[in-house]
Formats: sequence, C-alpha cells, structure tokens
Amino acid sequence: MSRRYALREDQWKRIEHLLPGRAGTVGVTANDNRLFIEAVLYRYRAGIPWRDLPERFGDFRVVHTRFSRWAKSGVWERLFQHLASDADNEYAMIDATIVRAHQHSAGAQKKMVNAKPSGAAKVD
Repeated sequence: MSRRYALREDQWKRIEHLLPGRAGTVGVTANDNRLFIEAVLYRYRAGIPWRDLPERFGDFRVVHTRFSRWAKSGVWERLFQHLASDADNEYAMIDATIVRAHQHSAGAQKKMVNAKPSGAAKVD
C-alpha cells in the first residue's frame, strides 16, 4: 500500500482523540477511523471523485456517507479548529487552487489594443 497520502504516526496522535466512534465512548465503535481519514485525505490530495477511491479504503459510497455525516455533525469543523490552534502552522497552506493571481501581477506586459494617443501635451 502506498503511504504517499497516509498519516504519519505523530499526525494521527494529534487528532485521534477528537474523532467519534472511539472505543469506550457512547455510540457505535468505528471500524477504523485512521483508514477513513486516510481515504478522505487521499481523495482530496489526489483530486479524484469519490467513486475513484482505491478498493483498499472500502466501498466509496460508505466512505462518502460517513464523510457527510461527520460534516453535518461538526466533526471536521472541530478537527480543523484544533489543528488551526496549533502553533507549528503545518496545516496552514495556500496554493494556486485557492488564490489565483491576475496575469499582470506576474509581470505580464499589458496589450495596448486600438490605443489612441491622449490629447495631453508631452512634458520634457
């Protein structure tokens, strides 16, 4: 199994106590929270639709349903708030999928199409 999108042990330790379905808590014990989190990370990092999740993560419909339930119950929000309060800023990222720069901000030359000279006098 590829570990490219997998959580490191230190990353998992930082979030595992925040997740529902832990043994000893009220409600149903989750099959494998870590595998589920890795499935969600894989989906978003690879930029694929849910139906293209590798089989090792289980039925994509079950993964998507669980993802949606966590979103509705605020699990993802609590997780992100916890990580955002972390001082190492490892999870604060900005990339081109979020912020798009205008072409002129990158130094592109402006095109002067049908430009007419202004009536202003030239200053020497």
